[in-house]
Amino acid sequence: MEPWIAPSILAADFSRLGEEIRSVLAAGADLIHFDVMDNHYVPNLTIGPLVLESLRKAGIGCAMDVHLMVKPVDRLVGDFLDAGADFISVHPEATEHLHRTLGLIKEGGAKAGIVFNPATPLAVLPEVIDMVDLVLVMSVNPGFGGQAFIGSSIEKLKAARKIIDASGREVRLEIDGGIKASNIGSVASAGADTFVAGSAIFGSEDYSATISAMRAAIG
Repeated sequence: MEPWIAPSILAADFSRLGEEIRSVLAAGADLIHFDVMDNHYVPNLTIGPLVLESLRKAGIGCAMDVHLMVKPVDRLVGDFLDAGADFISVHPEATEHLHRTLGLIKEGGAKAGIVFNPATPLAVLPEVIDMVDLVLVMSVNPGFGGQAFIGSSIEKLKAARKIIDASGREVRLEIDGGIKASNIGSVASAGADTFVAGSAIFGSEDYSATISAMRAAIG
């Protein structure tokens, strides 16, 4: 699959969020990663569906990749579908019935994703691989931006890639946490094709140069 760069707005300047999103899109980003945290499933509180809805009303029509770090999750699935999410990804620990939650996403017209924390095994992935469009491997513990990359994520990426390839389906393999130009090549070699980067992009002085450097490292 064509590699996608997905800037995480968790690291953006929220006082001018629309402008920040337009800037990274103009710099070559493929989609926007939307981190939703509830101070319950993860120890942080971020943004909800009204923020996404307001961005849509402001004319931002790019693909939105919504990562739900919330528990329980099903109610917010519906809210983000209504707000205009294109991808919605959930953690298996955040729902009592993963199959049902993925079904809600698909029935609502969005692409469904499943997320694996650093200490969460891939055991459930073969059971739902026919329902997912995206597998997200966390290379940091969810909750905060700016953390260091966890090296064992490389082996998890390789294992997830084998499961995806064996399914014969077109499923994106996403990586999130500590991604920058210096390590993006190694995660691409391990099988990732979708790369979430927050601080590395929004913390840089030149978004275009940073995204171009990432693409060069992938290539």
